[in-house]
Amino acid sequence: MKILICFVSACAVAFTSFSATAQQQQKLAITDTTYVPVVDETPTFHNHNYVYKARLDSIQKTVPLTYNEFVQNYIDIYAGRKDMMGKMIGLSSYYFPIFEKALKSYNIPEEIKYLPIIESSMNAHAVSRVGATGLWQFMFATAKGYGLNMDNFVDERKDPIQASYAAAAYFRDAYEELGDWLLAIAAYNCGMGNVNRAIAKADSRDFWEIRRFLPMETRNYVPAFIAAVYVMNYSGSHQIKAQKSPFLKNTDTIQVNRFVSLPSLAEAMNIDVDELWSLNPSYKKKIVNGSVQAPKRVILPKVDLASFTRVYQLLNEEELEVDKHIVLASNDGKTTKKAKITVHKPSISYHKVASGQNLSTIANKYNVEVQDLKVWNNLKGSSIVPGQRLKIYHQAESKHVTRPMKG
Repeated sequence: MKILICFVSACAVAFTSFSATAQQQQKLAITDTTYVPVVDETPTFHNHNYVYKARLDSIQKTVPLTYNEFVQNYIDIYAGRKDMMGKMIGLSSYYFPIFEKALKSYNIPEEIKYLPIIESSMNAHAVSRVGATGLWQFMFATAKGYGLNMDNFVDERKDPIQASYAAAAYFRDAYEELGDWLLAIAAYNCGMGNVNRAIAKADSRDFWEIRRFLPMETRNYVPAFIAAVYVMNYSGSHQIKAQKSPFLKNTDTIQVNRFVSLPSLAEAMNIDVDELWSLNPSYKKKIVNGSVQAPKRVILPKVDLASFTRVYQLLNEEELEVDKHIVLASNDGKTTKKAKITVHKPSISYHKVASGQNLSTIANKYNVEVQDLKVWNNLKGSSIVPGQRLKIYHQAESKHVTRPMKG
């Protein structure tokens, strides 16, 4: 059967909203950002600058952009990181249209699009020390609760489109509960439970009043967000030059209904495989696991007629030899039902944990995912100790096994 190829212009394609069931899951905490620097908790405010306040007032839309000593501290930090912020401006030309479309679909303020700057430096492959992953730094349980899928082929926390819709849904829920955008931003970092407890202790719903009762990281998180909004809008006033985006603006989107190798696709298009993978970062093995029942999206640079012919032939004629069974990723080893599935019998090697190692460094060493390590070793958390032996699986011949699956 010939594969159906449907090209759609532009990378920020319309995407089907998550199911109502997924959106009604209990609200879960997103914790631990990757890139928010730690600053002095009680800064001395000698450099109050009313120009900065006027600038923040001029760009304020829906989210309050308060100016105070905490915000000033982070303005100083981000304005001083000229190379980093120049890269952010370059990346924003590709990512912001994606973020804006998702946020608009849930009636979320456009300013929230700046959040991935402080979450991940807009790196789709960013993973924090506790496993928060992707541009929006979703924890595993929160991602599952908002409809994102993680299995042996895909981690949708790394998908710019999917994760942006999940983040927008989270903000919808947070604002409905808390009624304030700064509180919703704080909840995105530490969870709504922590914010509600801080509200009760402070007897206030003003972020700056409840701030002292929040976790340390969250106290800095909101000022860092406001500072990032400021610096992105007033980069020229701080001699920050936009760097060229590594992403091509002219892209096409195809839906594939069979398994496709990104390296083979890159070869057919005569481009570097990492360039293609950067447009499709959620495919963990660089394999697109499409099927007739569940076609998968692939974003491609726009191609000429000759390249299109090669791509068409590849997608319709090549049958990828790979184990195609989907194994859902597990975060905690808990099971609700069992399903008999066919998987490849793995060959196993063992890694002895050395002092200073964590799951992320070990996963990088063996080119696997942190969640894979957790599943293979029945780990309920991220804690490991020196001397501990961890199983590392490698693909081999197939065999029928019974594996627990998340319900």
